[in-house]
Amino acid sequence: QLQLVESGGGLVQPGGFLRLSCAASGFTLDSYAVGWFRQAPGKEREGVSCISRSGRITNYAESVKGRFTISRDNAKNTVSLQMDSLKPEDTAVYYCAADAKALGCSLTRGDYWGQGTQVTVSS
Repeated sequence: QLQLVESGGGLVQPGGFLRLSCAASGFTLDSYAVGWFRQAPGKEREGVSCISRSGRITNYAESVKGRFTISRDNAKNTVSLQMDSLKPEDTAVYYCAADAKALGCSLTRGDYWGQGTQVTVSS
């Protein structure tokens, strides 16, 4: 019914780039703010970026500001995360989450979560 599927992860060298995609299935994503989160081994889950329902409001963690860009295409029912100038510290499993209740968007909450996609930044 309510499913989110992340894709686009992989192995990349420092300084490289990846584009992650979050696709909704069984519902229309335009009713939800969407966030990207990541979790690395031994670390707490971190909110990376989020985008409001309209796409007019975006937020970024300080650690990725200037390097990552979030966008959405409601006609395609997708949200993307463009990741440039990747660093080893970006290595983590990345999750997208749909938020039904956020005002604007939140880096701390989600109602429905995808399965995650692995991003590894290494030489």
